[in-house]
Amino acid sequence: MARSKGQQGGDPVDWVTRAADDAIRHAGEGNLVTVSSGISPSGPVHLGNLREVLTVHFVADEIARRGVPVRHLHVWDDYDRFRKVPAGIDASYAEHIARPLSAVPDPTGEFPSWAERWKAPLLSALSEMGVELEQVSQTERYTSGHYRDQVLHAVSRRDDIEAVMARYRTKAPAAGEDAAPAGIPFPYKPYCRQCGRDTTTATAYDDATTTLSYTCSSCGFTGSTDLSTDFEGKLVWKVDWPMRWALEKVDFEPAGDDHATPGSSFTVGKELVGEIFGAPMPTYFGYSFVGIAGMAKMSSSRGGVPTAADALRILEAPILRWLYVRRAPRQVFTIDFGPEVVRLYDEWDALGRKAADPARRDGAVLAYERASATVAAGTLPTSPVPVPFKLLSSVADVTAGSAELISSTVARVGHPHESVSDLEPRLSKAMTWTQEFVPEDERTTVRAAPDTERLAALTEDEMLWLAQLLDRLPDAFDLDELTTLIYGVPKLARGMGVDDPPTDEVKADQKDFFRLLYRLLVAADRGPRLPTLFVALGPERVRSLLGA
Repeated sequence: MARSKGQQGGDPVDWVTRAADDAIRHAGEGNLVTVSSGISPSGPVHLGNLREVLTVHFVADEIARRGVPVRHLHVWDDYDRFRKVPAGIDASYAEHIARPLSAVPDPTGEFPSWAERWKAPLLSALSEMGVELEQVSQTERYTSGHYRDQVLHAVSRRDDIEAVMARYRTKAPAAGEDAAPAGIPFPYKPYCRQCGRDTTTATAYDDATTTLSYTCSSCGFTGSTDLSTDFEGKLVWKVDWPMRWALEKVDFEPAGDDHATPGSSFTVGKELVGEIFGAPMPTYFGYSFVGIAGMAKMSSSRGGVPTAADALRILEAPILRWLYVRRAPRQVFTIDFGPEVVRLYDEWDALGRKAADPARRDGAVLAYERASATVAAGTLPTSPVPVPFKLLSSVADVTAGSAELISSTVARVGHPHESVSDLEPRLSKAMTWTQEFVPEDERTTVRAAPDTERLAALTEDEMLWLAQLLDRLPDAFDLDELTTLIYGVPKLARGMGVDDPPTDEVKADQKDFFRLLYRLLVAADRGPRLPTLFVALGPERVRSLLGA
């Protein structure tokens, strides 16, 4: 078997390595490996759904790294039924419930259908993350007759399919509930020829003519469809999935843990794929839930659930990829859009420094490598000058989001660069995060004018501190000099030198002095690091707000 670089000698191995091994073994030495994902575009494709696609992508990329032919097949289940009208959509859309997602109009008219509306933002995000797919539309496959032979085969084995399905039916109608509609057990469900809904019940089937008779509970239509020529329905999901595994020769496909519960689609499909369609079960594992935190502000203003496109507004593409590859798929994890974002960037930057040393290559570095580059796309874009996210966001806050001011400030505090573009894409993401995800009561608002009331009420110590500071404040700010001066003022006030180690009294004075500066500059008890804040505001504004 071809082996990856990560498998040589004592190099690290992770869940991706093992899944790739299994998929290659399943396909057979030298054969094309097919790994598959699938999503129903029924609404915004949220960050939990993204785990489906990225899990398969990482396995496909590992296989490609080994020089083994591989395809990442992505199936759009756009022939699924429209189940409910989401919040914010006109109630008249209830008219489309039970019709195919691809037949429901886009409310804005921007896209050809409801399904296409939700495919587009995910595909754009996946492109930004370096994910390449071979896409399949179930609408196109079913309505073109691509699955004709597979449908007819499944129907010819309907009794065997029903026997398997019946073994896993555990829920009987509760008291007061309606029993299942009268009809014959059937693995294929037509969309009604008259109203377009799947509220149909099979009443008879003629094997000789392949004619299915049915009734529709929505519009009362009674009619028939020829499964050999009409192509106006689909196999039920628990039959459709194993049919596709067999037809596409799928070697690996994960799914959410809910699909592997007793009686679920995976449990049933595992039996049907071999017994009915004569193909081996793909290698498989379940993946767990992805939690979301820090979304209160965005949820109230934007509505809905966060998507990959939302996450990419504040996270560089490699970092979003890293969140999904660094943990085994069965591990639950949370994507936090709040203060955790700062820590996440710091952790990523530290890992990048570690990855630069070949002697320190381990499982964490392997995850970094997988997140940073793909075989097809190469190294994914990051900022040429990776300024700490905390610094960028702090400066963005106090400069009201001016890119030029942010650029000049970070250059003066130790991150030289030639142009604003050297800070991108991280700069824009920091500006977005500060503006949209930091609560108003945690934002830093620079005073528009001096606080004359507070300046008039200064204590003797406070007047001395400000006098010492303003006396020594340079005309051009240097971060190191400012740091020494700001920390040194309380020392000077006690007759010490700025470089002397602080006493307990000095430490207490420093806390009070810093609090005074924050109150006078930003009307708060805390804020960005004071030296950085001074640099961002500039000498003239600092002097003015401090009463000079």
